[in-house]
Amino acid sequence: MHFRVLRDFNPWWEHKDWENYDKDLILWKNQPIRWIPEWIKDISLKPFSLNFVIGPRQAGKTTGLKLLIKKLIDSGYNPRKIVYLSCEIFPDFIQLRDSLLYFLENRQNLLIILDEATSLENWWKAVKVLIDSGKALNSVIVVTGSSSLKVKRDIELFPGRMGEGKIIEVLPLSFPEYLKVFGISDYKLQQDRVLDLFEQYLTTGGFPLTINKNPSTEILKAFIGDFIRFNKSLEIAKEVFASLISKIPSPLSFRTIAKDTSGYSYKTVQEYLEFFKNLYILEYAYLKQGKKVYYRKEKKIFFRDPLLLQLFSEWSRTKYLEAALLENIVQEHLYRKYSEIYYYKNSYEIDCIAGNLKVEVKAGKPHRKYPKGTIVLEYEEIPFFLIKLYQNKQYSEVNYHKI
Repeated sequence: MHFRVLRDFNPWWEHKDWENYDKDLILWKNQPIRWIPEWIKDISLKPFSLNFVIGPRQAGKTTGLKLLIKKLIDSGYNPRKIVYLSCEIFPDFIQLRDSLLYFLENRQNLLIILDEATSLENWWKAVKVLIDSGKALNSVIVVTGSSSLKVKRDIELFPGRMGEGKIIEVLPLSFPEYLKVFGISDYKLQQDRVLDLFEQYLTTGGFPLTINKNPSTEILKAFIGDFIRFNKSLEIAKEVFASLISKIPSPLSFRTIAKDTSGYSYKTVQEYLEFFKNLYILEYAYLKQGKKVYYRKEKKIFFRDPLLLQLFSEWSRTKYLEAALLENIVQEHLYRKYSEIYYYKNSYEIDCIAGNLKVEVKAGKPHRKYPKGTIVLEYEEIPFFLIKLYQNKQYSEVNYHKI
């Protein structure tokens, strides 16, 4: 790769005011609502570290890394020791490997950022050989990728080779994070504003583009691009989404969804839903009774951001229930907090079970029988529940409608 091209991607090598030459930071500065993401603090900068930064497209990974570079240089980090390589500019992994070798042989203690690694076939071969040969021993490598890293399971190719590195998921903003970027520091003093912002969050979701009132078409295009990249049929994807959206928030089986398609098997439906999970579009809540989890029974399938439900509703031309939108938001926030989520169904149903919490999202649903200790949320209680969920409070202290 011609060194001149690489210098264009690393303006901090030549310019003290490099931020005025970097397109990502120029765009960031021009946004009316902008923030420095918390996740950049989690990246290990201790040699040797191999970090993976993964998440859905358009969630702000590249911008976050440029803000990390700015923070490091502002604090005295040698800009010549920061190497940013967009893998999209390399024709093959051999040229990527040769570029990495050039830098590692001429400079020590580097921070190397490989952005959108999955855009380059076999990118991992270029990195693996440097780690195994010991050439990267005194450096830090950060590999970013869209959800494709999960689909291809590329991270699993580095067992025992990550050193001090971490796997960091970059997701659309949660509602508490959303409030923070809009300047809400004490929700108790601004409850009307919190409710207004919750209504707005239902529309924009947590993506930087739509928070700044930009069209959501780019986000949808990015996901459809991934469908095509992994040889998924757009017709099958559209039918699976249409069937799913028409039925949530009810518990579903793959067979139930398949019955609404043009004759596709439940195995095909399962394959597509698992693919959507890897793209961070969907997640599952499994049936739990007592301590037993039934992974093969009907499951609640939820969208991981309110904007995603809207986008795929429009794309598949299928209307969703408001009850589904609200329940999905609560499910996602509980899932992020506890890394697992379940539901219960017998003579009565509990929408969400996570940690020691039992939560029923009543908004938009008829009254049902609830077991003792269940937190029952009306519409206006949901945003405050989400805020307190991320605070270090015991739920016995929270004044919800508790049965």
